[in-house]
Amino acid sequence: MRDIKKVRFEALAAYCRQPEALFAAEELRWLEAYDEEILIVVIRDVTDGDYSAVLLAKDLKERYRWVEMTKFFETADQALAAAPTLIEKIHADFGDERVQGDEKGVPVDFFTPVVAAHKLNPDFATITSLEGYSPTFELMKPLMRWYEDADGNFVEQFQTTGFDARLWELYLFAALVEAGYIIDRSFAAPDFCAKNFLGHLCIEATTVNPSRAPNGDPIPPPPLETQEQISAFQQHYMPIKYAGPLTAKLKKKYWEKENVRGLPLVFAIQDFHAPNSMAMSRTALPIYLYGMIWDWRKDDSGELTIIPQKNEKHVWGAKTVASGFFSLPGAENISAVISNASATVSKFNRMGLLAGFGSKRVRMIRRGTVASLDPNSVLPTVFVHDVNSAQYSETWMEGMDVYHNPDAAQPLDPMMLPGAAHHWLREDGQLVSHIPAWQPFGSITQISVQD
Repeated sequence: MRDIKKVRFEALAAYCRQPEALFAAEELRWLEAYDEEILIVVIRDVTDGDYSAVLLAKDLKERYRWVEMTKFFETADQALAAAPTLIEKIHADFGDERVQGDEKGVPVDFFTPVVAAHKLNPDFATITSLEGYSPTFELMKPLMRWYEDADGNFVEQFQTTGFDARLWELYLFAALVEAGYIIDRSFAAPDFCAKNFLGHLCIEATTVNPSRAPNGDPIPPPPLETQEQISAFQQHYMPIKYAGPLTAKLKKKYWEKENVRGLPLVFAIQDFHAPNSMAMSRTALPIYLYGMIWDWRKDDSGELTIIPQKNEKHVWGAKTVASGFFSLPGAENISAVISNASATVSKFNRMGLLAGFGSKRVRMIRRGTVASLDPNSVLPTVFVHDVNSAQYSETWMEGMDVYHNPDAAQPLDPMMLPGAAHHWLREDGQLVSHIPAWQPFGSITQISVQD
């Protein structure tokens, strides 16, 4: 047996947890045997305070599942000492011991091409061929075993035209599992029907995509060289970009479906309309959702005052859309809108590196901005982190923003998305935010491969 980091265990097998297990038992230590054919988790029963070692092995669909556990003991060391006998028993007849009896079909495979090479998405080709992205590639292998393709076209889209949208769905899947949810994939819509020990949650994912000319070529975003250009981008251009996919999803009326009725329904949106665009577009989302623009000023003592202003519409060229998504007819059925500017390929790469996946030659430096702890600051704090450092840590939920609908028919309990930043609009137009101590707004990860 050999100890492994919790983050690696999470990447390999967190998807097999049941919500009740998180409530009833505390995990204390994680180990592997026989090159990770078998995983071992030492747990403490919350009610009785005694200890056991749980053994997991891959089923016929390559998913880690419960296969055996020791008796309960007075100490963790005693429980772990009883594990080797069971490990040897399972390994001696591994072919039969791993069978669960409920496996149907073949293991999900994201990476074996299902289209001709020239049709592969460039980003898909990057993560499957470059050593610098090997942590992403290796991380997705265990993750994909648990991702059920409810609508039947995930793999083809992930490899081709829908790479960004499918990556966003994979991120949401990983974040929900991290928060202790199990996913019911028996429904094709919305994208996620999930439950944990706090209750049920439904999420429909969408993305902001590049604008295209009549010939299909992408239209580049406007320049962002002056403060006036940045303000116009955030107050008009991006709200219009957000409006398209969000109002299209609103027309679907997911709340009328039997599997959604009476439950919190969340729209999850990510901006992929241009490279690294999400770092600049983050500010625009609450402007569109609440129909408000927030200005600021400082008095002579340096104290910051936020000035809310009602906004009626967004105008860009020939396009005009009404501001205030949460005020649209039917929007009361949307509990919140979530986004995460950090949820990109780079996050998968960093999480993969943290879990020990990929080439050992890969080095990463993460540079970005994070929420300032100074309440009178109008600028974020700049950070530079060595992802290879033993002190570096990150979670899937890190960086998520949750914008709550003030008129929601089914309000969302913020505890259902722990670790995220939560935002509410007050009646006076002020935006109240509960932000974690570490809340990155956006970042760029520099990758190198060293001998």
